[in-house]
Amino acid sequence: MSSYKDKKVITIGVMSELTGLSERKIRYYEERKLIFPDRTQGGTRKYSFDDVERLIDIADKMEDGMQTFDIRRMEQKKLPKKELRERMLRGQLNAAFNIRK
Repeated sequence: MSSYKDKKVITIGVMSELTGLSERKIRYYEERKLIFPDRTQGGTRKYSFDDVERLIDIADKMEDGMQTFDIRRMEQKKLPKKELRERMLRGQLNAAFNIRK
């Protein structure tokens, strides 16, 4: 039996209210393969309470300066946050000073 947190029953409008994120930003995170809503036959996105927590976590990481690519990679590799932050800062410094590897 699955938990209520796993059931995809929340619409994008309610998700926006719960997370404080715009619907556009939520769709962007979906495009970037960070969140995976279910779709109804009519195409309506449906999210779970786990997705609410996930989106808040993504938004916090973005606010800390992470990029969507880094967040996705961190999830894939489960890198320690410290190591990922160091890589992100190194990448930002390289971009700021136009350093190419």
